[in-house]
Amino acid sequence: MPYDQNVNMNDVYAPAQTNIIIRSQSARNVTASDILSSKQARERAISNHQRVDLEKFTGFLRNITRQTSTQKCAKSIRIGLESAGARFKNHPVAAADWGKTLTSIGYRKINLSFDQPKKGDIYIIDRTAKNRYGHIAAYSGNGWVSDFKQSGYAVYRNQNVNYSYYRMD
Repeated sequence: MPYDQNVNMNDVYAPAQTNIIIRSQSARNVTASDILSSKQARERAISNHQRVDLEKFTGFLRNITRQTSTQKCAKSIRIGLESAGARFKNHPVAAADWGKTLTSIGYRKINLSFDQPKKGDIYIIDRTAKNRYGHIAAYSGNGWVSDFKQSGYAVYRNQNVNYSYYRMD
């Protein structure tokens, strides 16, 4: 069971040289500003001596077996990211507010990719009238997980919600 406490991962991870490879995407027109902002986010994460281990993150997600929500999706994803090496000085409570925090640790916002998710992908659902905190979940390689094992990415009955999708390169 995960605990809500910080673990000093600096004892485990050391800064390492990183080679950044930019891949073209045929489904999306990538602009110079997209590349620059992605590069800046990665450089910021590297300069903060952060390295998120996606295998550890997705391993954490696969260990979540609850079938119903505890209403703590953002906390669950945060603990998973921290267990994989991410460090947050400040972090939002509401799931809908996690976009900037994800980009600060090296994720980049991409076009929705629910048909071809990759391990470690994260999506955020904006606030709605019924769900004032929004929702956040990550792809474990086997399915979408937040604070529970989801049956799919669409967790709200309302289909008119706004999604943001993030991927770590």
